[in-house]
Amino acid sequence: MALSFCGDNQTVNSYNVTGGVLNNGCFVDALNLVPHVFLLFITFPILFIGWGSQSSKVQIHHNTWLHFPGHNMRWILTFSLLFVHVCEFAEGIVSNKMMGTNHLHLFMPAFMGFIAATTSVVYYHNIETSNFPKLLLVLFVYWVLAFITKSIKLWKFVQYNVGPQHLRFCITALLVMLYGLLMAVEINVIRVRKYVFFANPQKVKPPEDLQDLGVRFLQPFVNLLSKATYWWMNPLIMGAHKRPIELKKIGKLPIAMRALTNYLRLKDAYEDQRTPEDPNRSPSIWHSMYRAFGRPILLSSTFRYLADLLGFVGPLCISGIVKYQGTNASTSTAGEQHFGVHFMSSTELLQDTSVLAVLLFLALVLQRTFLQASYYVTIETGINLRGALLAMIYNKMLRLSTSNMSMGEMTLGQINNLVAIETNQLMWFLFLCPNLWAMPVQIVMGVILLYYLLGWSALVGASVIVLLAPVQYLIATKLADTQKSSLEHSTDRLKKTTEILKGIKLLKLYAWENIFCDSVEDTRGKELTSLRTFAFFTSMSIFMNAAIPIAAVLATFVTHHFLDKTGPTPSEAFAALALFHILVTPLFLLSTVVRFAVKALVSVQKLGEFLQSDEIGDDSWRNGDMSVSMEAGKKNLGGTKAINRKQPMRYQMDNYEQPTRRQLRPSETEDVAVKVTNGFFTWGSNLSTLSDINIRIPTGQLTMIVGQVGCGKSSLLLAMLGEMQTIDGRVFWSKLPDYAPAHEGNISWSEREESDEDIRSKNRYSVAYATQKSWLLNATVEENITFGSSFNKQRYKAVIDACSLQPDIDLLPFGDQTEIGERGINLSGGQGQRICVARALYQNTNIVFLDDPFSALDIHLSDHLMQEGILKFLQDDKRTVVLVTHKLQYLIHADWIIAMKDGSVLREGTLKDIQTHDIELYDHWKLLMNRQDHGLEKDVQQDSQTTLERKTLRRAFYSREAKNQMDDEDEEEEEEEEDDDNMSTTTNRRSKIPWEVCWCYMSSGGFFMVFLMVSSKLLKHSVIVAIDYWLALWTSSKTNQSAAAGLADGAFGNATLPPLEAKDDDHYLHVFIILCAAGITLCLITSLTVEFLGLSAATHLHHNLLNKIIHAPIRFFDITPLGQILNRFSADTNIIDQHIPPTLESLTRSTLLCLSAIGVISSITPGFLITLVPLAVAFYFIQKYFRVASKDLQDLDDSTQLPLLCHFSETAEGLTTIRAFRHEARFKQRMLELTDTNNTAYLFLSAANRWLEVRTDYLGAVIVLTAAGASIWGPSIGLSSGGLVGLALTYALTVTNYLNWVVRNLADLEVQMAAVKKVNSFLGTESENYEGTMDASQVPENWPHDGEIKIHDLCVRYDPVLKPVLKHVNMYIEPGQKVGICGRTGSGKSSLSLAFFNMVDIFEGKIVIDGIDICKLPLQTLRSRLSIILQDPVLFSGSIRFNLDPERTCTDDRLWEALEIAQLKNMVKALPGGLDAVVTEGGENFSVGQRQLFCLARAFVRKSSILIMDEATASIDMATENILQKVVMTAFADRTVVTIAHRVHTILTADLVIVMKRGNILEYDKPETLLEQEDGMFASFVRADM
Repeated sequence: MALSFCGDNQTVNSYNVTGGVLNNGCFVDALNLVPHVFLLFITFPILFIGWGSQSSKVQIHHNTWLHFPGHNMRWILTFSLLFVHVCEFAEGIVSNKMMGTNHLHLFMPAFMGFIAATTSVVYYHNIETSNFPKLLLVLFVYWVLAFITKSIKLWKFVQYNVGPQHLRFCITALLVMLYGLLMAVEINVIRVRKYVFFANPQKVKPPEDLQDLGVRFLQPFVNLLSKATYWWMNPLIMGAHKRPIELKKIGKLPIAMRALTNYLRLKDAYEDQRTPEDPNRSPSIWHSMYRAFGRPILLSSTFRYLADLLGFVGPLCISGIVKYQGTNASTSTAGEQHFGVHFMSSTELLQDTSVLAVLLFLALVLQRTFLQASYYVTIETGINLRGALLAMIYNKMLRLSTSNMSMGEMTLGQINNLVAIETNQLMWFLFLCPNLWAMPVQIVMGVILLYYLLGWSALVGASVIVLLAPVQYLIATKLADTQKSSLEHSTDRLKKTTEILKGIKLLKLYAWENIFCDSVEDTRGKELTSLRTFAFFTSMSIFMNAAIPIAAVLATFVTHHFLDKTGPTPSEAFAALALFHILVTPLFLLSTVVRFAVKALVSVQKLGEFLQSDEIGDDSWRNGDMSVSMEAGKKNLGGTKAINRKQPMRYQMDNYEQPTRRQLRPSETEDVAVKVTNGFFTWGSNLSTLSDINIRIPTGQLTMIVGQVGCGKSSLLLAMLGEMQTIDGRVFWSKLPDYAPAHEGNISWSEREESDEDIRSKNRYSVAYATQKSWLLNATVEENITFGSSFNKQRYKAVIDACSLQPDIDLLPFGDQTEIGERGINLSGGQGQRICVARALYQNTNIVFLDDPFSALDIHLSDHLMQEGILKFLQDDKRTVVLVTHKLQYLIHADWIIAMKDGSVLREGTLKDIQTHDIELYDHWKLLMNRQDHGLEKDVQQDSQTTLERKTLRRAFYSREAKNQMDDEDEEEEEEEEDDDNMSTTTNRRSKIPWEVCWCYMSSGGFFMVFLMVSSKLLKHSVIVAIDYWLALWTSSKTNQSAAAGLADGAFGNATLPPLEAKDDDHYLHVFIILCAAGITLCLITSLTVEFLGLSAATHLHHNLLNKIIHAPIRFFDITPLGQILNRFSADTNIIDQHIPPTLESLTRSTLLCLSAIGVISSITPGFLITLVPLAVAFYFIQKYFRVASKDLQDLDDSTQLPLLCHFSETAEGLTTIRAFRHEARFKQRMLELTDTNNTAYLFLSAANRWLEVRTDYLGAVIVLTAAGASIWGPSIGLSSGGLVGLALTYALTVTNYLNWVVRNLADLEVQMAAVKKVNSFLGTESENYEGTMDASQVPENWPHDGEIKIHDLCVRYDPVLKPVLKHVNMYIEPGQKVGICGRTGSGKSSLSLAFFNMVDIFEGKIVIDGIDICKLPLQTLRSRLSIILQDPVLFSGSIRFNLDPERTCTDDRLWEALEIAQLKNMVKALPGGLDAVVTEGGENFSVGQRQLFCLARAFVRKSSILIMDEATASIDMATENILQKVVMTAFADRTVVTIAHRVHTILTADLVIVMKRGNILEYDKPETLLEQEDGMFASFVRADM
């Protein structure tokens, strides 16, 4: 057949134009070609020139920025145009088949139109990116021409009575409409941009965000296609392979998504609800959320509805394809002829299977695109909402009244929960809320369609699904409860573990590890019990999800069998099957969504209460956004609640204004910085804490506030700062120009005046304030001191010297750039306090408030601070200083003294005044001062405290080098090793799945469980396939029975089937029921095995980890930061307990589903396998890139979340300081930055998830298309093929749902397996050698009976890689001798004491105690027979009895005796419960001295003949120390005592003194002999100490 444009029909001359040119149909079609060809001719050269010039330009990412008006509209219209062109083309091809000869004009214009439309959009995109609107004229001309030519065609159709019943008429009408609309869009661009026909074209600038190169999140700015497919993410995700994604790479957030923008939106919506008529009404948070974020949620819901409706196209198309499969469309030639060509009727198109296959593909692609768009919009809104809520909470927190915090109405924990939990709950609720209204619609639609397909029986199946939904909800609530209880147990376990790790040295020295280990195991047991219930409910929920569709199908087809004997056709059956699959998802999710909705209600209620709680009074400038202000610290005058802040207070104010001004003006007023007149202040209850306060603080002088503990000194400072509630009276702060009462805040109603006042008062009221309890930020030491001021080297140096911080800073690993609070670098109290004082000194403020800065300092430091810091540094600057102190000896320096008693001022004046007027008080002070001076001699030993602190700090770092090698995670190491090789290895490492770790996890779960899991999973999936396969056979056999009774059934053997009889049908039914039952049972088994496999793995891993770590050598704890070990027990264990099993389950399920689906399709249509190869390659690359990028983004999200939470809790703790310094704005700024950073990471993470899902969904759609194509165009299999084609397509549809889950779960599992890897790395640590060479039974019961110690040529090191710390030490100690060992720090004294216990590596020589070499003894025996008192006293939480004797071996009398020796008996008797009195964590409820005495008692309870005291007296005062010495002399008279001395005078009475230096013995003799050697080391020590 010759190809001719108009066809070569012999009877009719196609080129005949006698009836007028336009009446020849072929000519009209040719005319339609003209515009398309015109466009292609013009645009191609422009595009090529454009490409050429563009390649020379550097492509910045701003080629995304500019959108002409109607941008989205144009893209949507162009896509619709493309779709209609495809329809036109298809219709042309089908009509052409009907004709005798080929008529090219039927489909050629459609094809050209398709190409032209594609070109138009490419061309438009390029014009848009290069911002050259004049070129749009070409498109305008094209639309006009196309519109005209198509209209002519339509007009001719109407003339010849071709109406809507013909498909071609409908298509042409649609095209005319689309061209018209595109023309309108083009005209609109001209109207707005005026680029042609107007004199002044409009200038455009790119949006502000894009002028800032830091913004990398381009979703709002790219074109529609890139928006829908996340194409702009490609460089980021592909690039992750070469180098990890860092914070720099993800840049800043666009302005519209920043926390500040959203905060203002939410705040306006919130504040607007307070109407003038009703100022007190509490605004509803729901309402404000709706007002601020309602629109995007509506948009998202629209997308969601569209997606859900498109979802139903799938099953319908399947039913169509199966129905018309094999019936040839060409049989119906009911078409009519006009213009000498064939016209198809509109309904015919939808009966063509190929058309249906393409439709199915398009519907899937669209549905998935809409679904992802809906997800993206809700997630973006959720993130915006979270940012806004965090900012709201933070702003509120900065204004919380202090009494709320201290009276416990709002605890830190509550605020942290609000930040960490409640905001996230609300965010998640927003993510899920479109489901709330989309799901019911989806379910109703599904049920209607089912009814339409299967009649009543479908409703039975649907009701099964609906009735089981409440059960799901029940399980979900149960899950939440068990999670709570397991959380409680795990916090308990963590507390115990932390305690063990902190006191590990003591536990090992006393051989108590196993007792404590058992108590942790005990708690872990309880935790595992609740985890078991958790696992059970999780598996039930998974089981329900898998079993419900099987049950529903079973119910449906069984009832259908009984109701309707003919049975469903394959087309109906498989459409129903696909519908059931669609219905299960919303029902499963519904329970989750409802649960989240309930949680969200609770969260909103908590948030509401928080936002309504009392605030501190506002100064006019305390927070810029409130126009009405009030007196500071004053609630309303009537003492009413603070909620009435908004009440206009003008009237009351005016009454005050005049007199106060006059009152303060008299000439005799001296220079006063702060003045309080008859003040009554309270902490919230109506009892006043401070009453009748009249004081003044002179400017530029040193004022001291003294008084007993608890008489209100600190409260007075806070009252002046406006932190307390004022009942009566006023606080005046002087301003530089005049003495207007500042806090009176005479309300300036005019804004100008207010800002004016702002400028004056900002500096004025910033008060440098150092609290009693030190408050440090999680920042470097330097940042803690400068605290936001500019860095001035000289000043900084002076401050550091004044606070004598230099020695402490030198000890830190990075000097003053060390982060405080990170990696277990925690400063002691005194160090923290000095940093706080340094901060107050460094700030350039006129007024400095110091609240008892000496409390944690020893005498030398206090004196130094007083002289250098306060007297010199502050007074030289003429700054006003208010100092609260207990050290009366400093009163002589004070210019002004305020003495307080019981919440009121006892006296105020200079020291002279008080000496003359109140002799009694002066004498009292003198008495106290004498006592303090006596204390001074005693205090000389106190300098030890600082040295001790420094020492502990040094100990924390003495092994920094080693620590840095064993850095936090092992991963980093690996990467470094591989960095030396070329780039490719690192990329490989990053995309490899950690199989060996997975194997380790599985094997710790037990091989039987693994075997059970694998086999049951495989069985389950094969049974599920069998069910569907049987269904295909059954339905096909029914149709065959009616259609071709006696034909051979080609697919299954060549046995001829007799007409099916009832019994045959019954046989089908029975097998079906059995298979379904088996499937449901297997679902149950698999879901249980996975969860319990996970549980047993978790049990083993934790058990091994705990035992390994507790039995590790002490060196391990020196080089491994505590935080890192704790992380293994908290975060990592939690992941192993709760997160890995569900991920593993989900991964195996989705992978097997996809594999079984692909298997089924390939077995039915082998042709499918050919297309599988490219698809598999594409899938491999997508998952490979995504996993790496997802891991990086996940890490970024985690690492940016922590600082945010820390910032919140820090702020909550340091509220008073921040407010005193007036640094609220800076902290708000910081909070916004942290929130934005975290939100950016989270946004990118969710965008990456969308990127993946869009791609896997499109792959799924291609799979469906190829499966449909293979079954339609592939070889016909035989008559039963109808059912099998349905089977193949149903399976292909499920693949689309599960492909992305495979990848997401893979990525998650990879991240979670890191936890197993970290735990595993600790399982490799060497344990101490607990066995020894002797058997425990060979050691005499009462060994060591005498306490004779021989040390022979002893060499000791901490680690084989380190230098020895003791070199060839020899000594002999007789039984019962008292030996003192002294030496400089680091001379090996403590190492010697550890050597007695075999805690360090003794690699040469030996220690023989009572004839037994200790290295041969089992450790347990050795350590349980000696006693030691350590330098830092360690107590464990529990009872006193437990602390003295955890093994429960001693009688009460023995314990009381021990307490009596330690001088604690009376104190313990006074405690409630006596021996069973509670000891809090770390023994915080006793003083350091008391704790040390408990340790002594502990050593005494164990009656061993050798006692070792390691600097045991370093942290106690003189009196206690004397007690200790006495006790040691009397109670331990007959035992050998080795004292390692910190201060030499403690060992002057010893029988033998050993002086060590650098691991060697320097002097060894009686103390008297050593003292006689003038130039000896010992003599010099003693002189220094006297």
